[in-house]
Amino acid sequence: MNGLILFTALIFFLWLGRSIIIPLLVATFLWYLINATASYCRLILPYNSGSTRKSRPLLARSFDWASNIIAVLIMCGIMYLFVTQIQPMFKELIIALPALQHKLIVFGNYMSESLGMRFDASMLPNIANIATNIGASAANLLTSTGMILVYILFMFIEQSTFNKKFAALFPNKTQSKKMRYIIDSIDENMKKYLFMKTLLSGITGILSYFWLEMLGVHFAGVWAFIVFITSYIPTIGAIVACALPILYTLITAPSLHQPVFTAIGLIGLQILFGNILEPKFTGKTLNLSTLAILINLVFWGMIWGIAGMFFSVPLLVATFIITAQFDSTRWIAILLSADGKIPDKKEEE
Repeated sequence: MNGLILFTALIFFLWLGRSIIIPLLVATFLWYLINATASYCRLILPYNSGSTRKSRPLLARSFDWASNIIAVLIMCGIMYLFVTQIQPMFKELIIALPALQHKLIVFGNYMSESLGMRFDASMLPNIANIATNIGASAANLLTSTGMILVYILFMFIEQSTFNKKFAALFPNKTQSKKMRYIIDSIDENMKKYLFMKTLLSGITGILSYFWLEMLGVHFAGVWAFIVFITSYIPTIGAIVACALPILYTLITAPSLHQPVFTAIGLIGLQILFGNILEPKFTGKTLNLSTLAILINLVFWGMIWGIAGMFFSVPLLVATFIITAQFDSTRWIAILLSADGKIPDKKEEE
């Protein structure tokens, strides 16, 4: 009974504090992504091995800073691309929404007549309302931009003193080793997941843009950006990423040529990157049950909406690793795993 009360209180706290927690999660996501990008950049720079770092510590430190600067510049470049290229397309799309809603009704009437079914316009989704709700969520996130930047700044400042704080927080040697193992496992898996996921999602978005642009689909940049963002949302994200541009071409294209090739290209890219390449690069890292991912997706979506869906997998990865380290919770990690194999538990010495 006490456990149920505690769980309910935790859910209420997460829902009530979403205006503070979500910006913190966004900042943590960007901080992790910058660190992960810097780590992979560091691999291609000189003086990255342990022996050379000891012999040339000053040069090694300089290249560490260079990798961090490269990672920050890449992130700034992506943001600049969004502000200058994608955002104007979004504004044009919002202006065109009433006309799209009308074309959607006309398309619904045509399909109902072709199939001999009774059509009710109220059954169709209201594109304007959906866009308004999404825009409101995005606006709320943008108003938190200052808070997010402050969070990221202090995360980088605190990053240099984390080891000292960790040693003071866990003075017991055995406990310190165990907690260090857990944190290092989360850090390693999260960095690999976020970097590979972002890289593959970015490539998918770029290829989707070129494919849609080649087909002459309007707002190709918007649809490609949606493909990129929704790739972080398991299962549902891929459906949304394909459905929106396909539906748009169905109600705007004069023939079926454009919708058919749009569907072939986008679905093919999702299968290639989402079902073949992504499991190859991140499958060993995650090893999570598909059912667990879907339940987790619904759970966080109910609490935090779209933002919860976006962060559902990273939160599940952290839960999976933590629960595998304690005897009382290892059964949870087994249920969350895809094949019953879970991370090794750090034995106490």
